[in-house]
Amino acid sequence: MRPSRLFPTVLLVGLAIQSPVNASEEGRLVKIVPADEVEWGYLNSLRGVLSPGAADLWGDRTSDTATGMLVRFKKGFESPPHIHNITYRGVVIEGLMHNDDPTAAKMWMPPSSFWTQPAGEDHTTAADGEANMIYLEIDSGPYLVQPSDDQFDNGERPLNLHKSNIVWLDSSELHDIDADGVTSTQVWGSDAGVGGSMIKLPPNFEGEIITDAEEFRVVVIAGHIRHASEGSKKLTKLAPGSYVESTGAFVHEIRNDSGSDATIYIRSDDRYRVQ
Repeated sequence: MRPSRLFPTVLLVGLAIQSPVNASEEGRLVKIVPADEVEWGYLNSLRGVLSPGAADLWGDRTSDTATGMLVRFKKGFESPPHIHNITYRGVVIEGLMHNDDPTAAKMWMPPSSFWTQPAGEDHTTAADGEANMIYLEIDSGPYLVQPSDDQFDNGERPLNLHKSNIVWLDSSELHDIDADGVTSTQVWGSDAGVGGSMIKLPPNFEGEIITDAEEFRVVVIAGHIRHASEGSKKLTKLAPGSYVESTGAFVHEIRNDSGSDATIYIRSDDRYRVQ
């Protein structure tokens, strides 16, 4: 029986060596975009250098499609009050970010914090780090900025989840996690069967993410990892802001040979295992 697709279940076990598999077989695809190869433009091209920088990692924010993008802000940036035509999610990668009602006191969210901004709700966004970057995700587009006078209530409510309030679950709390030091947290799920989670990998972790999802997308949020496609000897170093995606049955080899935790965000339409 196929497992439920609403919330990807994570199974974490000890390192296992599997036979190499040709990534080109059976239509399986993988895409890797290191952070230093991301092509940047402007979130609002009409404002030019006054606009936050933006780069689509997947999808196209100007069309009617789901999209994941990086957005970066200069220190001291604060938008005027505005709304968006669609709901978006944000994960802080670098710096300090604030996103709330125009009259709300600043709550600065550090890296690995998560928020959602409902379509139609009036808000402002601000940045206070020396450098600031987020991963922003939408389920449909285009991504538009509209005046506060056009605000509406779409029935959704915002969420600001500060890093310190995230609950990370490990092998002592979930029966399907069996690896010391590796933790996970679910941040959203949808009736369409797609969900978002974050995985924290401890220093010196070496293992695999095994997926059979038609949509499987990874964004490095904190720390540095090394990634190799199944059967490949080449390890690609991925810094925060890097992106990996695969389609169909696939094994992603992952190493964290740094001295600190590495956090990755995963969007998937099916369960996956980290072993």
